[in-house]
Amino acid sequence: MKKDVYILPATFCFDTDGISVQFPNLQGCFTWANTIEEASKNAKEAMALHLIGMEEDNIDVFQTPITDIKLEPNEVIMLIEVYMPLYRDAVKNASVKKTLTIPRWLNVLGEENHVNFSQLLQSALKEVLGVKR
Repeated sequence: MKKDVYILPATFCFDTDGISVQFPNLQGCFTWANTIEEASKNAKEAMALHLIGMEEDNIDVFQTPITDIKLEPNEVIMLIEVYMPLYRDAVKNASVKKTLTIPRWLNVLGEENHVNFSQLLQSALKEVLGVKR
C-alpha cells in the first residue's frame, strides 16, 4: 500500500573514512557520506528511491521494531522521514533519452529552422495520446 509519508530507522555507521547508512527494513538500501548532514540527505533520497522501486514491484515495507535493531559501538539509529509525493513526481517527470531515426533531409531541414526536436516530439506525443497538460 502506498503511503504519503514513511518514517523508518536507519543505522549510521561512523568510520574513519566516512559515514555509511543502511536501512534494516529495506534490504539492499545503502548510502554513504563524509558528514552527518550529507549522510542524512543521502539517506532520505536513497530511502525514497528504494521505496518507489518497492511500490512499483508491489512489495510491502516490513517494519522491524526499533528495539530489535542491534548496533555496533560506532553505530547510531536515526529515524528518516520521507514525503513520497515529491519523489514520485520527480521520478515520474524525469527525462529519459530516446533514440529515433528520421531521414537525413528532414534532420537538415529541422536544424536549419532551429527546431527543438525533443520539444516537438513531446508535443506530438501529447497530442496523439490526448494529454492535455
